Amino acid sequence: MQVTQVTHVPQSPLKPSAPQGAAFAPDSLVLNRKLPLWYQVSQSLRASILGRTPDATLRLPTEEQLAAHYGVSVLTMRQALKELETEGLISRHRRRGTFIEPRARRVSPVRLLGSIDAIVAQQSGELTTVLDHGPFPVPGDVAEHFPGCAEVVGYRRLRCDEESGEPTNWARNWIHPEVAAGLDPADLDRWPMTKVLRDRVGVRIARITDTVEARLADPVTADLLRVPLLSPILYFTGVTYDESGRVVDVAQIRYRGDRFSFSVTVEAH
Repeated sequence: MQVTQVTHVPQSPLKPSAPQGAAFAPDSLVLNRKLPLWYQVSQSLRASILGRTPDATLRLPTEEQLAAHYGVSVLTMRQALKELETEGLISRHRRRGTFIEPRARRVSPVRLLGSIDAIVAQQSGELTTVLDHGPFPVPGDVAEHFPGCAEVVGYRRLRCDEESGEPTNWARNWIHPEVAAGLDPADLDRWPMTKVLRDRVGVRIARITDTVEARLADPVTADLLRVPLLSPILYFTGVTYDESGRVVDVAQIRYRGDRFSFSVTVEAH
């Protein structure tokens, strides 16, 4: 999967849409004109909804405000909102507005489409615990990605469903030591690694290459995800490159096979 560099789209500030609670503020978005705009907007807004602060209002800004914020047409915005409504994340009420569904069960497909914001959205909305982190000798299975490095910095994280507390996946990230020097592990309790690298560390991400395969749960995975040993899991590998072509992150994520499906969207042009 490749992510194409594009020009940042100017955005309009959003006004609070409800007097109660903190105003809902969607993340910024860099649009890739080679991909469906409605999909990019829906995934960016999805990440913002799932990563919102606890005191944020449940009412979203108007269609017009959101369209201005993302730099798209109202028609495109409506299509993006329809996607989130189908997923059960929002409800739309004529003359009342659009509201986040606080107790909606989140559908969790592992989707591959060329958008950084889609990856951030996929990783958002779950309780994350950093289990450990620190320098490690470069593991043999990722050595090809870190030539010249004697060590990398590893982060092991467990993600759980917000409502049930049930573990859904665990991740091991191997980070280039120069990049890890600017990373605050506390940020990973709130945001996905891709978002932290891009928005907090300032890495200019050029592309991410993803691979998904079927595997069987090893003892560590079985214990962390509370599944039987050798039960089916989805094993995801994501290799993140910066603009110079350097690998800055290799993510190895194990998803529970009973909680996730795998889908790929292919657009005809």
